[in-house]
Amino acid sequence: MRLLAALILVATIFPSTTFAQTPSKSSEPRDGQHDFDFEIGRWKTHLRRLVRPLTGSTTWVEYEGTSNVSKVLDGRANLVELKVAGPAGRIEGLSLRLYNPQSHQWSLNFANINDGNLTPPTIGEFRDGRGDFYNQDTLNGRSILVRFLISDITANSCRFEQSFSPDGGKTWEVNWIAVDTRVKE
Repeated sequence: MRLLAALILVATIFPSTTFAQTPSKSSEPRDGQHDFDFEIGRWKTHLRRLVRPLTGSTTWVEYEGTSNVSKVLDGRANLVELKVAGPAGRIEGLSLRLYNPQSHQWSLNFANINDGNLTPPTIGEFRDGRGDFYNQDTLNGRSILVRFLISDITANSCRFEQSFSPDGGKTWEVNWIAVDTRVKE
């Protein structure tokens, strides 16, 4: 029941026009299966993570490392291997991004090597040079919304930002910022 209520709330806050692609002249939805092609390759990753999200904490920790992104399934999916380390330890994770040709949206599925579990996928798409992805999850037993944004995309850099909302999307707290810079081969 809480899931249904949250989904209705998300639909109210982010009406379908928010996620819809700008109609093309032929009124066919834009094929976004190549939206992540810009990221294929090896990247230097600088990551900042809020230590205790949604607690009022303002303590951030920083990590440095790499992200390797490769195409799979003829480009309809890609795999990200993240390895970063810093004073707070290491983060090693895997993200499988899958394109749905019927909805023209991507699902981003992340697993941290420490627990081996996939997080609920964030689902969304790219529009006007920015990727917007959303899901519902729990944090410390509490239902939250998750927003994942991909922005500032160039041939050699991009920014990833994750935020949580404890109030159905009225407010958002950023808790994860990663800036990737392409490694020149």
